[in-house]
Amino acid sequence: MSRDDVASTREISGHSKAEDRPLDLALRPRTFDEYVGQPRLKENLAVFVEAARRRDEAIDHLLFWGPPGLGKTSLAHIIAFMMDAKLHVTSGPAIEKKGDLAGILTSLERKDVLFIDEIHRLTATVEENLYAAMEDFRFDLVIGDGPHARTMTLPLPRFTLIGATTRSGLLSSPLRDRFGFAARLDFYTPSELQEIVVRSATRLGAEMEPAGAYEVALRSRGTPRIANRLLRRLRDFAEVLGDGRITRELAARGLDALEIDSLGFDDMDRRLLLAIIDRFDGGPVGLDTLAAALGEERDTLEDVCEPYLIQEGYLKRTPRGRVATLRAYEHLKRKPAGAMGSEPS
Repeated sequence: MSRDDVASTREISGHSKAEDRPLDLALRPRTFDEYVGQPRLKENLAVFVEAARRRDEAIDHLLFWGPPGLGKTSLAHIIAFMMDAKLHVTSGPAIEKKGDLAGILTSLERKDVLFIDEIHRLTATVEENLYAAMEDFRFDLVIGDGPHARTMTLPLPRFTLIGATTRSGLLSSPLRDRFGFAARLDFYTPSELQEIVVRSATRLGAEMEPAGAYEVALRSRGTPRIANRLLRRLRDFAEVLGDGRITRELAARGLDALEIDSLGFDDMDRRLLLAIIDRFDGGPVGLDTLAAALGEERDTLEDVCEPYLIQEGYLKRTPRGRVATLRAYEHLKRKPAGAMGSEPS
């Protein structure tokens, strides 16, 4: 399956699913005070928004990057709400040609916020036409063909572009340089996720014990979208297998049934690590070889599986290939090769 297909089937994927959207809308914070996590970024954005409000100007263009499901879209909604501006939401793949971009930009009003998700997937032509819009607030149209062609410049109102990407390395330097402020969103701590889960349970009318919320937080891979998705699953378990309350015991039982272990790893994560450990003696092993051994595409392993495992120290990328760390051996109850307690090299 492709990267997007695999991401859409995993309960612990931070990528948005169609079933997540109604829940995201219902649970989305409206102000910075309601937004949990990313404290330093939140403080900086609050300053930028207040300064822009006092000057009655559009806020500078912003770029958010980081793994999916961490709240980039929510921040765009908050900024638009705090600026008393209209939010226009689209994505890089949806803007296929210059005419699509022209239609979006000419519909904007002063201080409106345009949010482009997956901005790294803009075509080269669309991206080049976005430069003048961001920098000079104008859009150049070519009317006619051949010797009769002429250029018409359309002035644009001063708007704010908020770009979001999970792969900042794919952004071109000219595009990246046109953003006034860029920030990475980090994975959330268990205590932050616990707070999010408790608040979400209250809004959904589910009875959630703090210990149950913490169990969900521990298995949510540091990602609010995953935590809210697992909460919805556990609400079903609580209604059918319990008395409606989500306790720590019920949360653990339900998540175990979903094959999500104590670290938030699912079957694909465990297969990846076990393949490196059992078939390739802990590594290093090349990504193409690993993909063939697992029957998965290399992009799926690199973009969907590896980021969290690397971030949490269970997998290493080396010039020679992937290596399972000592933490992976310990979690999967395997003994490292070689000297006792040593890590494979």
